Amino acid sequence: RDTIMYAVSADARGLDTVVNLLADVTLQPRLSDEEIEMTRMAIRFELEDLNMRPDPEPLLTEMIHAAAFRDNTVGLNRFCPVENTDKIDRDVLHSYLSSYYTPDRMVLAGVGIEHEHLVECARKYLLGVEPVWGSGQGRAVDRSVAQYTGGIIKVEKDMSDVSLGPTPIPELTHIMIGLESCSFLEDDFIPFAVLNMMMGGGGSFSAGGPGKGMFTRLYLNVLNRHHWMYNATSYHHSYEDTGLLCIHASADPKQVREMVEIITREFILMAGTVGEVELERAKTQLKSMLMMNLESRPVIFEDVGRQVLATNTRKLPHELCALISE
Repeated sequence: RDTIMYAVSADARGLDTVVNLLADVTLQPRLSDEEIEMTRMAIRFELEDLNMRPDPEPLLTEMIHAAAFRDNTVGLNRFCPVENTDKIDRDVLHSYLSSYYTPDRMVLAGVGIEHEHLVECARKYLLGVEPVWGSGQGRAVDRSVAQYTGGIIKVEKDMSDVSLGPTPIPELTHIMIGLESCSFLEDDFIPFAVLNMMMGGGGSFSAGGPGKGMFTRLYLNVLNRHHWMYNATSYHHSYEDTGLLCIHASADPKQVREMVEIITREFILMAGTVGEVELERAKTQLKSMLMMNLESRPVIFEDVGRQVLATNTRKLPHELCALISE
């Protein structure tokens, strides 16, 4: 579920220096006691902030994974329990680095530079370099295959004292319903991405026209018909061996039952007929989102790195657009 990236934007003439710097940061981190203590404090603050935030989406995403893949792989918690922060010291970090920072798990990606020059710099600064944690074999990485279990996780919270200012944030019930989908290595990955775009959705106060997804199913069938719903948004999470298609909805606590029935009905309708117009609209939206995201160079090299890391190859934008059209 996680990828760590070290990124630099610099003049192409300074590539040698940049790769040297990246190699140093990656393989020779100092990890002083002061830095570790400051990071512990930052993590404690972030965990506290996470539980106080009116937007529950990060917590709901964790909960839907924990319910769908109970006690295994992608269902394990991403957020560090507060009581564990003091246990993480330099030895624990070095143990982690020796297990995960290995050549077969790393990609060096660049955009706007000559490939041969990048390969030459990689050989010079990364090949045969002994990392600060030593060259010993790290602990074997858990390669378990995700086991979908299904389940329900519920949390009750009093958010009445979180709102600041004269206008209190409405106290809402948030639900997320999910179904197992496919991995990003399967042929069904693109159809699921189109389906997720077709469902779309958002908040009830979103403004805008067709480009903002106002013609997606969750707007037309849910938010436009049921004025008491505050949010209905579709998400698709995909991993190496599994995936989750989810819908997050929120409404007043008195209307939970009705909200669950409405969202469940949308899942059932997914298996029904799909109009030609809405299908084409979803495909066009997905292609335009893909192309607009790839307008920026930092996004391009992140895309290169992630794709190569996950699939050992990179599909170019026009190839992905062709797959979407099919």
